[in-house]
Amino acid sequence: MNLKEKILEFPNFPKKGILFRDFSPILKDPSALSFIADEFSKYFHPNDIDVFAGIESRGFLLACVLASRYNKGLVMIRKEGKLPGKTIKQSYKIEYGQDTIEIQKDLVKKGEKILICDDLLATGGTARASAKLIEKVGGKITGFAFIIELTELNGMRGISQYNCKSLVKY
Repeated sequence: MNLKEKILEFPNFPKKGILFRDFSPILKDPSALSFIADEFSKYFHPNDIDVFAGIESRGFLLACVLASRYNKGLVMIRKEGKLPGKTIKQSYKIEYGQDTIEIQKDLVKKGEKILICDDLLATGGTARASAKLIEKVGGKITGFAFIIELTELNGMRGISQYNCKSLVKY
């Protein structure tokens, strides 16, 4: 299946000069969702994953599809202030400042093998911060799963020590 054919492009969104690649049509197509799960299951073995972690917000969707396929659990990596209870935070630099993500403190057990999921890899800042966050709570990073990778932004460079897979490259 050619996933690129299903990805829509929106120039100048969310701001001028940005070409937004939208994977929403994939979500509507059960065969595309199944294809994505099949492709990642060729790359990541179930014994190497205890839990999936989805990065807010579109990463939740991919993590949910994969967690269901693998019969595993799911934890959410969210922007600061969005999770109840005790959380662990990780700040990181973004294009024009700083951002912070967090995870609920007790959901990842020490030594659990975590596959981090997101819809898109661009510069890799959020991915790197997510890995640091999982490692802070004692998790072991199995790797990263992305639907889309923007190769010219070199996001893989910052997470190259992990097992990473993207299905569509631009």
